[in-house]
Amino acid sequence: MPEGIEAVNEKVKKESVFVQALVQEIEKVIVGQKYMIERLLVGILANGHILVEGVPGLAKTLCVKTLAQSIDTKFQRLQFTPDLLPADLIGTLIYNPKDGDFTTKKGPIFANIILADEINRAPAKVQSALLEAMQERQVTIGDSTYKLDEPFLVMATQNPIEHEGTYPLPEAQVDRFMLKLRIGYPNKDEEYKIMKRMAVTDKKITVSPVVGPKDIVKARKVVDEVYIDERIERYIIDIVFASREPKTYELDELTTLIQYGASPRASIYLSIASKAYAFLQGRGYVVPQDVKTIGLDVLRHRIIPSYEAEAEDKTSEDIIKRIFEEVKVP
Repeated sequence: MPEGIEAVNEKVKKESVFVQALVQEIEKVIVGQKYMIERLLVGILANGHILVEGVPGLAKTLCVKTLAQSIDTKFQRLQFTPDLLPADLIGTLIYNPKDGDFTTKKGPIFANIILADEINRAPAKVQSALLEAMQERQVTIGDSTYKLDEPFLVMATQNPIEHEGTYPLPEAQVDRFMLKLRIGYPNKDEEYKIMKRMAVTDKKITVSPVVGPKDIVKARKVVDEVYIDERIERYIIDIVFASREPKTYELDELTTLIQYGASPRASIYLSIASKAYAFLQGRGYVVPQDVKTIGLDVLRHRIIPSYEAEAEDKTSEDIIKRIFEEVKVP
């Protein structure tokens, strides 16, 4: 291992010690769901937002709330409804007749970790207000612009089983989420543990802060230093381009199945998320398997299947798996 990479590797080993303690603290409350916990940590370390799809009752709210408690940050849960207004989210100006002046009342978006529950139930204006805050890391109320505190993570949830009264997120807005997760049911043993742990009328589990916001910001700087070889960077570009130009990669059968390929955000997010994943493993360098492991979550919502794909019952996940099978690994 070259000297520079060895130094980064040692630094990552030292700086990522808190990860295990953080996971253990979250697992005091959450049974199973290792995949969701790991991806939440990737999101917060890679400074990206997460969209989660799953049926109710899978501990999505509890997981993100426990994460916020474990890193000693401010948490806000926002229940999105059809009558929600942008002002309910970002805040508004209130007129004071005594002074003849306006005062700013900040909304719940001014927190470190936001759970946007059932984001697809809110109208487009509210979705846009949230997505602007996610992208710009700032909020404008009246004439004033306010920076949002770091770390800032939005975990938005979508319920896949009820579509009445929903406003599906447009593809261009979904693209702003770094990761899209699909959460499934626990297995039998996990469900048994959940029942034993939670089936009481008054259950209180104390979660202690393991790290602070400054530690997360510091860890992000180390994530940026994680070494990624040029061949792996080219591999990422090949994966993304295979979704746009399947014929070039001898994936002729995908030509009619893909309506739109992955955007340039896919390349950026796949690179930074792979570094964050390597950091979680205590490594100072990225290996191709990191790209494969995190790739499905980065690309799932960025490759849009065509009508032909739907007719053949092919999902974006099937397309991504086929791309990973065919694109040459460095």
